[in-house]
Amino acid sequence: MNEKDIFDKICKGDERALEILYKKYYRMMTQMVMKNSGTEQEAKDIYQEALVVFWQKSVSGNLTLTSKISTYIYSICQNLWRKELDRKRRLSSEEKDSIEYQDHDKVERARLINECINQMGDTCKKVLMYYYFDGLSMQDIADKLGFANTNTAKTKKYKCKQKLDELVKSLYSEKDFLD
Repeated sequence: MNEKDIFDKICKGDERALEILYKKYYRMMTQMVMKNSGTEQEAKDIYQEALVVFWQKSVSGNLTLTSKISTYIYSICQNLWRKELDRKRRLSSEEKDSIEYQDHDKVERARLINECINQMGDTCKKVLMYYYFDGLSMQDIADKLGFANTNTAKTKKYKCKQKLDELVKSLYSEKDFLD
C-alpha cells in the first residue's frame, strides 16, 4: 500500500491504515527522540501522540499533505519532543531554584540557632552541640562530660533544649523560622 492509499484510508477513519503507518515508521520516529536524550518509553509516547495529532487532522479534512507522511509525522515528533525538553528544563530549573532557597533557608536557621546556643552556658552548649550537630549518643555525651550516667545526660539535654527554645522565642519571631 503506497502513502496516498494509506492517507486516503486514514482520512476515511480506517484504523488498520493507522496501524500500518505506526509499524512502518515506528523505528525512525522513536530513534529521533532517543538520540536526543529521550528514553524508549518517552519516544513511544511522543510517537503515539504525534500519530493522534496526524489522525485528528486527517480525519477532520483539514490536512493537505505537501510532503511525505513520514516527513510530516517526523516534524510533529520533533515539535512535541522540543516542547517536552523545554518543560523538563523549566522543571529542573525550578527545582534547582527551590533547592537553593531551601539550602539558604536551612543555613540561615542553623546560624540563628547556633548563635543562640553560643549564648548559653558551657555545659548546655556542649550537650546540645554533641547531640544535635555531632550526633553523639547519650552514653558518649555522658562519658565526654563526666555525667554519672545516660539518664543524667538525657535530663541535662532536655533542660538545655528548653532553655534554647525560650532563648530563640525571646530573640526571634515565628516568621523568622516559618515560610
